[in-house]
Amino acid sequence: MAALGEAAARWAPGLWRRAARSATGFGGRRFASGSQSPPTFGFLLDIDGVLVRGHQVIPAAREAFRRLVDPQGQLRVPVVFVTNAGNILQCSKAQELSALLGFQVEPDQVILSHSPMKLFSQHHDKRMLVSGQGPLVENARALGFKHVVTVDELRAAFPVLDMVDLQRRPKTAPLPRNDFPAIEGVLLLGEPVRWETSLQLIMDILLSDGNPGTGLAMAPYPHLPVLASNTDLLWMAEAKMPRFGHGTFLLCLEAVYRKVTGRELCYAGLMGKPSLLTYQYAEGLLARQAARRGWAAPIRSLYAVGDNPMSDIYGANLFHQHLQTRREGAARSCASILVCTGVYSPRAWGPAAPALGGEGPPFHGHRDLGFNPGLLQAAHVVSDVHEAVRLVLGKEGWAL
Repeated sequence: MAALGEAAARWAPGLWRRAARSATGFGGRRFASGSQSPPTFGFLLDIDGVLVRGHQVIPAAREAFRRLVDPQGQLRVPVVFVTNAGNILQCSKAQELSALLGFQVEPDQVILSHSPMKLFSQHHDKRMLVSGQGPLVENARALGFKHVVTVDELRAAFPVLDMVDLQRRPKTAPLPRNDFPAIEGVLLLGEPVRWETSLQLIMDILLSDGNPGTGLAMAPYPHLPVLASNTDLLWMAEAKMPRFGHGTFLLCLEAVYRKVTGRELCYAGLMGKPSLLTYQYAEGLLARQAARRGWAAPIRSLYAVGDNPMSDIYGANLFHQHLQTRREGAARSCASILVCTGVYSPRAWGPAAPALGGEGPPFHGHRDLGFNPGLLQAAHVVSDVHEAVRLVLGKEGWAL
């Protein structure tokens, strides 16, 4: 996990300097400033459960952006959309949000769960097995990875590895492959469709040191580098109860690896909310956005709005804690705001409900990110994102 801190330390100061020098708008346009004084605050908005439920926009989201967008269709304050989704292209997510919210969202206002992987350049030249769904290869290349192999491509090269589905088992024994280049790492961008296939083939790569056509007497340890994004155990769609997220898949992989080898699966990088690196990355994009709009005042106060206590609130509070001790950068605070339109509901079962026996809320976070129960407590709990925006504008002294 040391790689996360090192990557952040290398990246953040340079981005702040670039943001301070930049004065052009998105796509090269210069944004005109309105009569309102330059903002000294910005929003980090979750998407699922805050702005949308599945493919349906939450009505409060449209009301919120009526307050945040000026008559020219420009945001009055810097906003980034920070999601733990990753099975979509950044530009496609921006287009989707633009259609739902009724104003132009630019791709560099969207942070997917794996966006900070751009910082892990030491792995970009390695041949990586990539797991997930959607435009996997395009996403991996956009992050900087030059040589990627999908689980489906690996299965096609070694069909005898995938044996769970009887209908997909090879009917005849294929010739062994000795021309397949070794895999040098594993890239987990999101939950796959066929969990059993991905679990099996990822394990094969880790146990064979990247050579699945061979067998080793003893599994190598440390194993090949594993980069993973999105540790959400649960997320909220149209169903009444939360759905399994990529964090559930990671939990399965970790349990299988531990059961088979007797050792812990280790990550070279773990990102997405509540990872500190994700919030540092978001802070930098807010600074760039403000500079491009010509807002000279530094962005001192961040407001993170989310529906999931374990990812959105925990991460925002962890970042706020970090801001109290660091010396570089402009931001001084990150206030967490919990809405009741997604995973969290004060009246229903969810991550904030008491555990059996009354010991407190169950821990839904990832084992490597630690657990501090106090970080689950939001600075503010509101009904929806519209109320959150009204709260922030009022606190900042802006006209409602």
